[in-house]
Amino acid sequence: MSAMSTVELIFLILLFFVTSAIGVVTGGNSLITVPVMFAVGIDEKTAVATNMFGLTFMAIGGAIPFLRQGAVDVKRLSPMIVLTIIGSAIGAAIVGLVTNEAIKLIVTVAMIVVVVFSLITGNGRRKKAEIEKGDSTTATTPIKGGISSFWAIGGYLAVFLLAIYGGLYSGGYVTILTAVLIAFFGMTYAGSIAATKVLNVFSSSIATAVFIYQGLVNFRLGAVLAISMFAGAYVGAHYATKMNEVWLRRIFLSAVLLLALKPIIDFAASN
Repeated sequence: MSAMSTVELIFLILLFFVTSAIGVVTGGNSLITVPVMFAVGIDEKTAVATNMFGLTFMAIGGAIPFLRQGAVDVKRLSPMIVLTIIGSAIGAAIVGLVTNEAIKLIVTVAMIVVVVFSLITGNGRRKKAEIEKGDSTTATTPIKGGISSFWAIGGYLAVFLLAIYGGLYSGGYVTILTAVLIAFFGMTYAGSIAATKVLNVFSSSIATAVFIYQGLVNFRLGAVLAISMFAGAYVGAHYATKMNEVWLRRIFLSAVLLLALKPIIDFAASN
């Protein structure tokens, strides 16, 4: 961290705080924060690993308000948690084999897919999980409702594959996971946003553990950014729990559209 100027460090702290606050709803933080870390001269693998370290604290900060509000049925999430732990460990273990160009391509394709995926299926499977009648305007809806075995198998497979990607890089992971939980498990936007915060705690923490084993995490920088991300996520989640379903959906889909365009713009600018 000695090679980084004070101005650059302050900029990173503010950036991570703001993106964490917004990212509680939208996801996609790493699509912004990691390239910025590259720009200030941080080694690429160290940037990915240190960003993941900070994401662990962001996920914890984002999950706390939802858990306090009773927005997540942790017991029902337990199969997804197991799949997330295994998948994220695999993704982090193979990070050294994936080039930056390949990651950018994966992110670009994934974000375009999730735009279409969200717009087409975002409303259909929600019938399986209705918002609580007495509190339909908040994000504190418990996850409930039955699903067919076909949708369950497809959903669990998607959760596992996304966990591999989440452990590998995490850019757009929560965004896509939110859409998957809505489409395959019939969750509301509010319920899925809450659930992804809990799943992301396990995804980022297991990936961070692997990165630490590989010696890729810059702990001095990571500690500063972790504090900023925890605070930003806690603030963002606090307000997200008070937002209604319509606004959560609008913010989510707007972010997906913007994030889908970002890698394309970056690619065009570099050529």
